[in-house]
Amino acid sequence: MPTSISLTPPDDAAVNAVVRAALAEDVGTGDATAALAPGRPARARLICREEAILCGRPWFDAVYRELDRAVGVHWQAQDGDRLLPGQTVCEITGPAPVILTGERTALNFLQTLSGTATLTRRYVDAVAGSAARIFDTRKTLPGLRVAQKYAVRCGGGCNQRMGLFDAMLIKENHIAAAGGITAAVRAARQRHPDLPLQVEVETIEQLTEVLDLGVESVLLDNFDLEQLERAVAVRVAQGRVAALEASGGIGLAEVARIAATGVDRISVGGLTKHVQAVDYSLRIIG
Repeated sequence: MPTSISLTPPDDAAVNAVVRAALAEDVGTGDATAALAPGRPARARLICREEAILCGRPWFDAVYRELDRAVGVHWQAQDGDRLLPGQTVCEITGPAPVILTGERTALNFLQTLSGTATLTRRYVDAVAGSAARIFDTRKTLPGLRVAQKYAVRCGGGCNQRMGLFDAMLIKENHIAAAGGITAAVRAARQRHPDLPLQVEVETIEQLTEVLDLGVESVLLDNFDLEQLERAVAVRVAQGRVAALEASGGIGLAEVARIAATGVDRISVGGLTKHVQAVDYSLRIIG
């Protein structure tokens, strides 16, 4: 399956599209409250209130660029940097009404994406020293997949497929509909021989069948520690090179033990699904 740890952000078109949609739902026909503020130049400071990994600068910048290009955002940290409580993240200069209008939308992006990056870094730190890498899934917030997958990379994690179009994952329902694992794998290779292929298995017997088919990546769904160790041993015994990926409600408390079994990858849907926003505060200071 595709992987990436590049911090290269999405292109401007992808960022601008989601920013415009976010501004449209918040600003609508105009910000009635910000219109009360004088149009004089103002300066604001953004502070992080907790330890976190910064992520979301391209979206934050795009919010103010879309509202008024006269607004300047002066960053003091990069995406992927570790922030400390009370740390100044950036300062914003420009017309006071514009700063106020963009505040909520800009912070929504920053706090959400930083939340994903921060949680990802915790998982990455927990498996440090092992060969296992932390991966995301397709369990993303609607409309924010590109952004959240970037956030996972900022946290040191890796991306799985972007969607249903760039790789194939054969799961239990595909297997049932196709009439079995072998039939599903053969059909997948016939229809899309150019796409990466991963197969989900629920038993050691299914793993053996998949390895015999020469599949390049296997998802070990809800295997316990003993089963994961056995799966790694089976791969070694068969002389296969398929990547083994542990999956299924994996939390921080057990991720290090899972990494120690010898699996190559650990996928965590909670990185993008269970988002706890990072606490940022923006204040007008002049």
